[in-house]
Amino acid sequence: MRDPSPAHPYIPNSAPGIQRAMLDEIGAEHIEELYGSIPARLRVPGLLDLPSPLRSEYGLRRHVSGVLERNQSCAERLSFLGGGCWPHYVPAVCDEIVNRSEFLTAYYGDTYGDHGKMQALFEYASLLGELVECDAVSQPTYDWGAAAATAICMAARITGRGVALVPESTGLGRRSLIEGYCAPWVKLEWIAFDSESGLLELEAIRDRLSDETACVYLEMPSFLGTIETQAAEIASLARAAGALTVVGVDPSSLGVLEAPPRYGADIVCGELQPLGIHMHYGGGLAGFVASNDSEQYVSEYPMFLIGVGHTEAEGEYAFGEVVWERTSYVQRADSKEYTGTTQNLWAIAAGAYLALLGPSGLTELGRGIAQRARYAAARIGELPGVAAPALSAPFFKEFVVDFGQTGRSVAEINHALLQRGIFGGLDLSSEYPQLGQSALVCVTEVHTKPDIDRFVSELAEVLR
Repeated sequence: MRDPSPAHPYIPNSAPGIQRAMLDEIGAEHIEELYGSIPARLRVPGLLDLPSPLRSEYGLRRHVSGVLERNQSCAERLSFLGGGCWPHYVPAVCDEIVNRSEFLTAYYGDTYGDHGKMQALFEYASLLGELVECDAVSQPTYDWGAAAATAICMAARITGRGVALVPESTGLGRRSLIEGYCAPWVKLEWIAFDSESGLLELEAIRDRLSDETACVYLEMPSFLGTIETQAAEIASLARAAGALTVVGVDPSSLGVLEAPPRYGADIVCGELQPLGIHMHYGGGLAGFVASNDSEQYVSEYPMFLIGVGHTEAEGEYAFGEVVWERTSYVQRADSKEYTGTTQNLWAIAAGAYLALLGPSGLTELGRGIAQRARYAAARIGELPGVAAPALSAPFFKEFVVDFGQTGRSVAEINHALLQRGIFGGLDLSSEYPQLGQSALVCVTEVHTKPDIDRFVSELAEVLR
């Protein structure tokens, strides 16, 4: 007799007969018994109010395409949005390499199966290490926020202290990750920034530093785009207190800005997305952590580290994981932190990008971005009632624009710009009330002079 409940085409083992056989094998009467350990207060009673399933592949594709068509992408609109995921150009060779089947489709694997992948990951770490001037570079974690949280926890374990000083200018998404991840182990104390310059308040850092401080965390550039010109002094204050300095960095700036260890960074972290990785509906993110290669630091990395060594065959080398025993794969419940094979594909993209551009290319990139951003800020600042840049500290590719004297809210301005085919700057008014009706505008190498001029022209019309 045919079972009246057909199997779902996209859910494995959903055929009733197979489900019954599996339940009988483990001695369970109903599937609900498998969730018995979950408290009732955490379970939704009854069934979710979901639409009927789409059982045909064509129907599913049509439905998903309809949902996606509602999105307005940066390929269709001129975008000046940044705030942690930026519109950078991705060279075609980066796409060609990461879409190769041996990289794209395989799981992380190991030296026995992924011939070539380990070398690609090693080359990424070598290139990024040269850029940030650190000898140890991790394989990627989820994003900058996750990398910063891990770097702060590493600093706490290295120093044996439990307090970290973190800027209030840290973006809300990154801040949330740091707070949630560090909560069980590290107490966070938030350092105010000057609302005129965007720089951290040195006196606040001096007052908060103590023999309990594990590290001072700062960003270069900051979430608000400013370049922390006091970084060397901050690192000196931290060192005098026996604390470490953790610097979060946008690597696309390092063609024109100094590498963090040069002004005192002990641990460097940051975001790989500017290095050959597309924006994927806000994603395409990957964080990294880097430091010196001393045992004191390397033993605290939770992420994979790839090394190179001699083989039995003279003149041949092999690539693979190093200091494996420190990872959660070995220590399990006793591990300091968990790690996984999260964003390794993006490491290969970043490696290809860095190899393609080289030192001179990164310098050209950085100069081009800085010049475009300054031109945009100057043009926007000419508009009546608009202050740009609103913060006096130097900036790289993002800067704050204050619309407070225009009588218009950022939300109103951005809505009007969107009707004209432009994504305006990130609205900062709720996250940073001390900055009033301000927006964070992002300009990169993809923005041409006509793009910027069009933005300013449309903005002028909107503000009339």
